[in-house]
Amino acid sequence: MGPVGAFRARRFAWHDLENISTIAKSSQPPLPRRRKRHQLMSHSLKRPSLFSRENIIQFLGLVFALVFVHTAYETIIRPQARNIERANKVIAAQQGDEAFVPERNVFTIIKDFEQEVCFILFLWAIIMITYKMYHVLQEKKVLAINFLDIETGERIIPEEALIHTKQIENRVQRNPRIANLLLPRVIFTALQRFSATHSIQDVAHSVREIAESEADRLDTDLSLIRYIAWAVPSVGFIGTVRGIGQALTQADQAIKGDIQGVTASLGLAFNSTFIALFLSIILMFVIHTLQSREESLILEVEDYCRERLVAVMKIPFQEQSELTLT
Repeated sequence: MGPVGAFRARRFAWHDLENISTIAKSSQPPLPRRRKRHQLMSHSLKRPSLFSRENIIQFLGLVFALVFVHTAYETIIRPQARNIERANKVIAAQQGDEAFVPERNVFTIIKDFEQEVCFILFLWAIIMITYKMYHVLQEKKVLAINFLDIETGERIIPEEALIHTKQIENRVQRNPRIANLLLPRVIFTALQRFSATHSIQDVAHSVREIAESEADRLDTDLSLIRYIAWAVPSVGFIGTVRGIGQALTQADQAIKGDIQGVTASLGLAFNSTFIALFLSIILMFVIHTLQSREESLILEVEDYCRERLVAVMKIPFQEQSELTLT
């Protein structure tokens, strides 16, 4: 091979290397930028951890319920109940053999330990329900925000979906409080799916999938509150068993004519059941109210995405024809 042939061979080899490198560069997506955006969004929409606000509120709510209820019992309820019992004994001693009906007061009904535990559990559940209700209200306030800056009659095509995700990221950065809320997460995921699949049906499916997943998560988060709603009447029944057991141990005194101990033990049994059932009725009503609010939130988010996101998406006619032919 002469000098001219060698030069041409080297030129063609270099030209082939340039073509190969150009094809390799063009085939690689701009990973660093997209990865940075996805990491930013995943960081802003991360799931609650062990030391999340919800878990901290649960722990602080338990501590507050313990301290508040026990302080109220030691400073107000039990001293008042003892004063009422002493007054009843004095009046009964003064009347002698005459029939005496002891005064029943709210302090004497709720003075025992089983009622105290019921009130602690009830207050703890109410604190958690109040926080969840506040979170639902915050989620519903976001429904008034227009996350997609599009004019009337404008449509979103797959090539412009990532531009709208950038707008959502900027809005989340300006207002970090909405980062962990449901609606921006659903819109962001739906736009990503639309950009990747170019299918409106897949977008609708992803919206429904995220909404169902969120509904399951909200239902799972109520497991502790449901356990408390079951535990309150159970504690009341424990007081019933304890009161009846004490009454049976004092049956010999009742045969001799002293029924004061038996009546006191039966009072413990029936009072604990009464308070536990009364609190459980209120608690179950509040739980069902919370569940209805959460279910309505999921439906409103789906309606928002259906009317303001899926309805404005459009696949270009040429691309749609290609998809139909394939």
